[in-house]
Amino acid sequence: MYRLAITRDFIAQHFLIGGDWGSENFKHSHHYNVEVLLRGAALNQHGYLVDIVELQTALTEIIAQFSDHTLNDLKHFAGINPSLERFAKLFYEDVYAKLALKDVSIAVKLWENERDWAGYGSE
Repeated sequence: MYRLAITRDFIAQHFLIGGDWGSENFKHSHHYNVEVLLRGAALNQHGYLVDIVELQTALTEIIAQFSDHTLNDLKHFAGINPSLERFAKLFYEDVYAKLALKDVSIAVKLWENERDWAGYGSE
C-alpha cells in the first residue's frame, strides 16, 4: 500500500457552545496542525499516488478559509459547536471535493496543540 502525507499548520480561533466547558466557552486561539494522509494500491502513469503539488494546493486553499479567523463566525460552523472532530471531518470533505481521487483513501488528523488531535477518514 502506497502512502502520501503532507502536514501544514495555521492559527484560528473558536469558542465552544452548548455546554459548560469553562475557559473553552470564551474565544481563544489554537495553533492547529493538519495532516492529510492518502493511501492506495496503485500509482498513476507518472509514478504518483497523487500529484503532491495538487495536494499541497488543495490544502493551502482549504486552510486559507480558516486561518486567522474565528471558526464560529464561518458558515461551516453556523449554530453548531466548532469541535475538533467536526473540524477534522470538514478538512476531509474539502480535500475529497478538491481532488479527483480514484481508489485512494483519505485520512485527516487535526491537532489543536502538540498533544491532542481528532481524525476523520479511512485509516
